[in-house]
Amino acid sequence: MINNSFKLMGEAKRREKLGLPPREIKSTEKEIKSTGMLNQILNKYPYFPYILGFSLLIILILDLINYYR
Repeated sequence: MINNSFKLMGEAKRREKLGLPPREIKSTEKEIKSTGMLNQILNKYPYFPYILGFSLLIILILDLINYYR
């Protein structure tokens, strides 16, 4: 019966029932640096993805127009 009840409950509830602390998320230094740099750029220029997307869309439309001329 005990094994069956562990299968039904999630890990957080099981850890709480056993008196264990919440599980810590391990992250590597490389992962932190790569996401940190991207977040720094996006925080500094939050409109950058929109500018990039619209410019690529304009380039694709112009290329399509030139292709069918």
